[in-house]
Amino acid sequence: MVQKSTFSVSKMDCPSEEQMIRMKLEDDATITRLDFDIPNRQLTVIHSGEADAIAGAINELKLDAALLSSEETAAVTTASQPAAERRLLWIVLLINFGFFVLEMITGFLSRSMGLVADSLDMLADAFVYGLALFAVGGAASRKKSIARISGYLQLGLAILGFAEVIRRFLGFEVTPAFQTMILVSFLALLGNAASLYVLQKSKSREAHMQASVIFTSNDVIANIGVILAGVLVYFTASKIPDLIIGAMVFLLVARGAFRILSLSK
Repeated sequence: MVQKSTFSVSKMDCPSEEQMIRMKLEDDATITRLDFDIPNRQLTVIHSGEADAIAGAINELKLDAALLSSEETAAVTTASQPAAERRLLWIVLLINFGFFVLEMITGFLSRSMGLVADSLDMLADAFVYGLALFAVGGAASRKKSIARISGYLQLGLAILGFAEVIRRFLGFEVTPAFQTMILVSFLALLGNAASLYVLQKSKSREAHMQASVIFTSNDVIANIGVILAGVLVYFTASKIPDLIIGAMVFLLVARGAFRILSLSK
């Protein structure tokens, strides 16, 4: 009996989390098709197994999935990942990795921990897109091995970032360059919007594609946070706003690392 089940995934904020769900569920032989609606944070699954088991697998990623509805449906063919979609994944991977390099360099030059932290958030998304390209469809052991390495690397970077934030809180540091913080973070915000647009463009040209560019996601929150920190640095002439935002973004990076590590279990 083929079922069509719709799930609410309240913490599915951006396409990188879509890719993580795809990787998590790809080995489930009972699943025929996955359809994502990121702006509404919903996932529709065509399957023959238990719906609760699917929700449980998603929740191993700490994404708060809940079953909304389930009904019988006609059998459908598996939706494969065409070459065009793989090209789009390459595009967003390069966008995220490019901004990782830009923010990391400008973060050190401007002495901004907010920019450094946001660069690692970009790197985290690049990890996910890289996993989707090189691991999905391959051997399960290879997928888990890559996920484990990526997760531990990302977690290690987050820990080092926290240590640097603490060192700067306790020590003497000059005030970061707020102009660089605001400009580069605004460019990164545009980069995230471009990534969302590119990925949604492959699935639909309807209104929800446009909505996906502007809805609130963790990446966009991080970008706006660094912009706000730059403004506060300007008005207060203090390093504290930058360090607070940096610490908050490092928390997002660490959370992403644990989600990636859950793929290796």
